[in-house]
Amino acid sequence: MKKLLFSIFSMAMAMLTLATAQTVNSSSKTLVVYFSHAGDNYAVGNIDEGNTKIVADYICEITGAERFEISTDKYDGMAYKPLCDLARQEKVNDEHPEYVGDIDTAPYDVIFIGGPVWWGTYPRIMFTFFARHNLNGKILIPFTTHEGSGLGSCVTDLKKAYPNANVTGEFEIYGHQVRQGRQQVETWLASLMK
Repeated sequence: MKKLLFSIFSMAMAMLTLATAQTVNSSSKTLVVYFSHAGDNYAVGNIDEGNTKIVADYICEITGAERFEISTDKYDGMAYKPLCDLARQEKVNDEHPEYVGDIDTAPYDVIFIGGPVWWGTYPRIMFTFFARHNLNGKILIPFTTHEGSGLGSCVTDLKKAYPNANVTGEFEIYGHQVRQGRQQVETWLASLMK
């Protein structure tokens, strides 16, 4: 089943590439880059595994993509309201919080980029990643988890960060739906080949 789904995903990426005149072949590599927040979350309460991580897991399981989690302990143990206040302050101050580890993105042709929507866009820690990595010339597929913000300005912000990338195929899902949302993710991934 995984091989079949991976084959379907590979075909989807190839078709998407043909439509955008970019070259992705059988040796193309796919990466999922994401930030996810466990702990106190809106609508789902205190969770051990963040909503975005669950979606990233689905993508990796279905496509065989590799992964890189943008991680930090900065937000650990924070209640929802103080976390919202901190996220707002980081956005207003255009902060770039540090994260742990890193990855060489050069070998990857297709990169899924996911995170929760905090104050209308990706969390500021993701902008730190954007500042450190040149993803121009790649296919970037944004996805978000949220409780009413949809994609917010994530697609626009990703296009600003990477004006020469092909930002396409975006997806959003309510955080409270991700634990039963694998079918939605499968449907989205299958739609990329249309």
